Amino acid sequence: MRGRLLDANKTINNGCPNWENENLIQCLHGTGLHCFWGLLLSTCFNREVFLEIFRPLWIELNWKLMAVEAVEGKKSKVVVVGGGIAGSLLAKTMQYDADVILIDPKEYFEIPWAKWRCMVQPSFAERAVIGHTEYLTQGRLIVSPAAKVTENHVYTSDNRCIPYDYLVIATGHADSAPLTKAERLQQFQNENQKIQSASSILIIGGGPNGVELAGEIAADFPEKKVTLVHGGPRLLEFLGSKASSKTLEWLTSKNVDVLLNQTVNLFDKYGDDVYRTSARETIIADCHFMCVGRPIGSSWLNATILDKSLDESGRLMVDEHLRIKGWKNAFAVGVITDVPELKQGMFAQKQALVAAKNIKQLIKGKEKKMETYKAGYIMAIVALGRKDAVAECPLATLIGPIPGKIKSKDLFVGRTRRNMGLDRKASS
Repeated sequence: MRGRLLDANKTINNGCPNWENENLIQCLHGTGLHCFWGLLLSTCFNREVFLEIFRPLWIELNWKLMAVEAVEGKKSKVVVVGGGIAGSLLAKTMQYDADVILIDPKEYFEIPWAKWRCMVQPSFAERAVIGHTEYLTQGRLIVSPAAKVTENHVYTSDNRCIPYDYLVIATGHADSAPLTKAERLQQFQNENQKIQSASSILIIGGGPNGVELAGEIAADFPEKKVTLVHGGPRLLEFLGSKASSKTLEWLTSKNVDVLLNQTVNLFDKYGDDVYRTSARETIIADCHFMCVGRPIGSSWLNATILDKSLDESGRLMVDEHLRIKGWKNAFAVGVITDVPELKQGMFAQKQALVAAKNIKQLIKGKEKKMETYKAGYIMAIVALGRKDAVAECPLATLIGPIPGKIKSKDLFVGRTRRNMGLDRKASS
């Protein structure tokens, strides 16, 4: 089979083309786009104009070549950037159907909604923090942040270059996390010690993270003074007003002080344990936890070929098949997509499974059989300690032990582990 060729002007970096070369021209051996004419045209146009003209042709040629390789039995290379709840599930699902490479800055993934339980009960983290190699038995793992993406390669921050046939972006939120699983487990131990030794605790942020942490602490340490400060007019603003008011009632019944329409400036302190709110209220707390929104993990895509695929909020625009708009072989899943639905783990996992199915169809050359992703709203549940929860359904809003039985006891950790092919109860 005739292979892919690059023109003579390219330079090589670790087996990959130097994409900064202004005269770089990509061509396919045996096609009408000969290197000579490519070189001639590149002297007449600047690089941006040249690539704008010939990029669609190159993508189509590359697309046909991948189909030929699939027919001949060569496994397609699927590169997944981001090993969170969506990227890890997609990589696990694809590992027997393709040559899967997972790129992630850490050696593990953690079930994100279990984080707050892990802080009050560190032993819970043994099941909620999972090493990538535990489920990715047939794929490859590269532990490094991704730094750049091109039409055929992903570059990592440690200067590795990984070619791909299909690309999946699943970088979620921009978080700073320890490199190893052992370090992450120790971090939960440290957070627990901070909670254990404090008699008063300040939580900043009244979204699902702040509310769930307040609920966990109030349930496990009822003797501690907990204050929750939220900058908005009500808690859980992504839910309806009934859910907000019911949650406020539950927290106050557990002796949690809730201050709404206020913020806390951590730089305006009058001592190690004295905080001042925007309404000039003074809060005494031995420690504090920030539970506010985190930025989308898409800044690394700026100044790459995907920068025009980002919307104003930094999310990747995708079509009904979860392909990045304008691309045939690049997908995005999870929080980083612009899919109009709640950015929750259950939907991120659903997206991962649909994208995996669609990549498999493309590998088989059955593009027309790709599945359409349907954004949905089934139920939103916020855990309140170990027994209660608040749930918003299309027809009702519930709070207490009934929705608590759905989520709060195990926080879906067992089900998530099962989906990853692991024992539901065993520690990883």
